[in-house]
Amino acid sequence: MLRVEEQQPVEFSSALIARFDEIVKRYPEGKQKSALLPVLHETQAELGWLSTSAMDKVAEYLDILPIEVYEVASFYTMYFLKPQGKYVLEVCRTGPCCLVGAERIMKHIEDRLGVKEGEVTEDGLFSWRGVECLAACGYGPVLQIGPEYTFYENLNEQSVDQLIEDLRRK
Repeated sequence: MLRVEEQQPVEFSSALIARFDEIVKRYPEGKQKSALLPVLHETQAELGWLSTSAMDKVAEYLDILPIEVYEVASFYTMYFLKPQGKYVLEVCRTGPCCLVGAERIMKHIEDRLGVKEGEVTEDGLFSWRGVECLAACGYGPVLQIGPEYTFYENLNEQSVDQLIEDLRRK
């Protein structure tokens, strides 16, 4: 995955443009803005996050205003507006998971990785954040790991440590 810095100009690969073209074909002529969400997903998958430069290029490709892209990208939590680790640990922080230890798990992850929520470890492997409901209330505390969004349930400190070690070995 290519990582871009905020000030770097962005050029999309021909493969990415081809994926955009396929996505846009799904929508009626003149309604290319409807492709914005999947185009942003593809962009983030290739670049790792959505810099202003990348969002501007998406706007240019879709022939819409940059603010239309910023509004969408900043609304949905699945889009990253700053660099993230290779693995993003997303811990459910809603009521049911908190009742069974989600806050304890988040503190453990912070201590174990040595970074606060939203920061990236020095090796670039990890970042973490609390997210809203992951729809596994009966199995909490839960987390998912992007970019594949694999779910892990019934967490405790030991299972989190094992998960982190497994990811480090990948």
